[in-house]
Amino acid sequence: MYPNLYYAFKDLFHVDWGFLKFVNSFGFFVALAFIGAAVTLSMELKRRERDGLLNSEEQKIIVGKPASLSELLINFVIGFLLGYKFVGFFIANRGQEIDPRQYMFSSSGNLIAGLLVGGILVFLKYREKSKSKLKDPEERVVRIWPHDRVGDMTFFAFLFGFLGAKLFDILESPSDFIESIRAVNRGSQDFASIIFSGLTFYGGLICAALAIWVYARKHHIGFWELNDSAAPGLMLSYAIGRIGCQVSGDGDWGIENMHPKPISWLPEWMWSYHYPHNVISKGINIPGCFDAQYCSQLPVGVYPTPFYETVMCLILFAVIWRLRKKFTIPGTLFAFYLILNGVERFFIEKIRVNVKYDFLGIHPTQAEIISFLLVIIGAVLWIWLKKRKIAGTNHARAVE
Repeated sequence: MYPNLYYAFKDLFHVDWGFLKFVNSFGFFVALAFIGAAVTLSMELKRRERDGLLNSEEQKIIVGKPASLSELLINFVIGFLLGYKFVGFFIANRGQEIDPRQYMFSSSGNLIAGLLVGGILVFLKYREKSKSKLKDPEERVVRIWPHDRVGDMTFFAFLFGFLGAKLFDILESPSDFIESIRAVNRGSQDFASIIFSGLTFYGGLICAALAIWVYARKHHIGFWELNDSAAPGLMLSYAIGRIGCQVSGDGDWGIENMHPKPISWLPEWMWSYHYPHNVISKGINIPGCFDAQYCSQLPVGVYPTPFYETVMCLILFAVIWRLRKKFTIPGTLFAFYLILNGVERFFIEKIRVNVKYDFLGIHPTQAEIISFLLVIIGAVLWIWLKKRKIAGTNHARAVE
């Protein structure tokens, strides 16, 4: 396992770059997942714009204005934080061993680096605005297409997705959250581990979807066309995100698996894995390991469910991408995605470790409940959209 990129580069390339400890492996793949989703979303939006399915929106802007005080101040604050924390970490890490997570939430940093980087960003912003400065600033009307807003949508999806993922994790296992708070008070756990561990995918998906829905309504972007455009990227990003779970060993693994391999040539880790050096320090101590943080592995091998989900979701992404142009009724591609995603997650839960509820004699997990509902919602949505299309077509013929 590679808790952060430092361990990955040290093992794969035999380099000892301490600053890479700052880049968490799970976070790295989450970032790649958002990039993958943004790229596919942009490609689909552009295609639908060319086909006349999405329209642009006019927006008034003022050009030729000099840099405002607020713009300069924002750039200085961003630059100061980057210099104070990131540059400060790289400088400090040369002479001492620092836990990146604890460092981020401490008051430690480099004041000179913060002021320097902040000043540079202020100068660059001032210079940029000065080049386009006009004697008499003027108002212009520009056309903004949906694909021009992908950056904003990605940011909102990340922000509300993260908040939703954490919220649903707390709702799923409130006792674990309370115990983590107590551990922080005792000093046996750092606050950063509470924030960045235990994120629930469906919580992120639901909250991010609500945020994007509000954003789309505000900017008059066709709701069903946007959903259909996002469907391939959602499946791709989930597959990439699960790579991060597998590589870091974040606890999203399966139940114990002591059965013999069904295929002799199958690598052991694909069937039953101990997740050595996992990021949550779960299990027993690894003999001969003296790392301060990551010296644990599971005592019994488990199903590597993140790997299984990566493979399955990449296949499902290929299916959605291949068939996307055949879904001519707006919203049906998204309904198809909901069904595929729900079925995949429902069945993987059968061999995955998770908190179970007690409901009328059955013991479903939170993910099983949500995935079951996604399949039902997807099927109902599919039927409703097709009936609405048929009804609209019949009405149009009657009018003619």
